[in-house]
Amino acid sequence: MVVLKGIPSILSPGLLYTLAKMGHGDELVLADANFPVCSTCQCGPTEVRADGLRIPELLEAILKLFPLDTYVPRPAAVMDMVEDDKLRGLKVPVWEVYKELLNQGGSDKPLEKLERFAFYERAKKAFAVVATGETSLYGNLIIKKGVIAAEDLC
Repeated sequence: MVVLKGIPSILSPGLLYTLAKMGHGDELVLADANFPVCSTCQCGPTEVRADGLRIPELLEAILKLFPLDTYVPRPAAVMDMVEDDKLRGLKVPVWEVYKELLNQGGSDKPLEKLERFAFYERAKKAFAVVATGETSLYGNLIIKKGVIAAEDLC
């Protein structure tokens, strides 16, 4: 737990350090409990543990410190459902929660939906992958870091 003014206590020192090291255009994966975090991070991204935490609560805290990229059409992406799940009519209610939180964080742009294996490949190129305890199916999310204007720096 971090005990500092203005820093959400849900953000670990390791995650804060990772967020601080990221630059404009770097991507952060918030991975659900089923995501292959360890094997993905063998390809380069930093592994950050946030076991037991749900992605919506973590995303809300991250967005208090993390600007979303305004120079791209879609600064956030989710793993799209496989065809069988679409045919079964599976719903992913957490996507609506993500959209609302991203909107509160300054982005009214739609979520990009990436095919499963395309999501895995993009995750391998991310700056970091955060392993969470999110249990929602298709709960994975990628967010792209934006810039902070000089007048917004303390």
